[in-house]
Amino acid sequence: MTQMTGKVYLIGAGPGDTGLITVKGLQALREADVVMYDALSSPELLKECKEGAELIDAGKRAADHHLRQWQTNDLLVEYAQKGKVVARLKGGDPFLFGRGAEEAEKLRKAGVEVHVIPGVTSAISVPELCGIPVTHRDHASMVTFITGHEKGDRSEDRIDWKSLVGGHGTLVILMGLENAGNISAGLVEGGMSPDMPAAILSKGSTPDQKVYVTTVGDLERTIREENVATPGIMVIGTVVQLRAVLGDLA
Repeated sequence: MTQMTGKVYLIGAGPGDTGLITVKGLQALREADVVMYDALSSPELLKECKEGAELIDAGKRAADHHLRQWQTNDLLVEYAQKGKVVARLKGGDPFLFGRGAEEAEKLRKAGVEVHVIPGVTSAISVPELCGIPVTHRDHASMVTFITGHEKGDRSEDRIDWKSLVGGHGTLVILMGLENAGNISAGLVEGGMSPDMPAAILSKGSTPDQKVYVTTVGDLERTIREENVATPGIMVIGTVVQLRAVLGDLA
């Protein structure tokens, strides 16, 4: 008997607003037999799954892991090899700090059919919804995307924050709230003014979205005193000043 082989769709769910998933992503989600979703994809999207679809929480937040990454990888392969159509629903875009490429590698090596459906990344969409364009003719001609959360098996940041001070345009830092003290210290050591405008964007694109305008030197204090909730994005650069003009654009 020939073994049935299913397929896996790595779907970018967007930044949180359910309306920002792509048409193609929503179609694949509705057709899936199995849906493995992470912590940053909106629970509202699960209402779009077909009746009888198996839902698996593969979310990861800091030390809270419903499934380890290797378990997620193995389950994707297992379900596909059973002939299932699997939707792997990931917040933002699957390949931007989302470990989607690792999952795709595992699936390819196992001979599983896999497709990527790009998503609206929070790194661009959340700042712009908050009235902060990551590039602007008068402020920044380039943007640098950085993860503020390194692998747990590293004792030190792999990122040389001091080197990011000159010539890197707007800095957009994802998953970095807990590391804000090291980030701001490194940037100031590298020559950035502690008064450089910065913004912390919490729960972007959702009804609970909040914006905290501050400075590089005050990032850690602002997060602590305002008890900023995750997920959060930090934006550093003079483009932050444009929020005073543009306001919320959601």
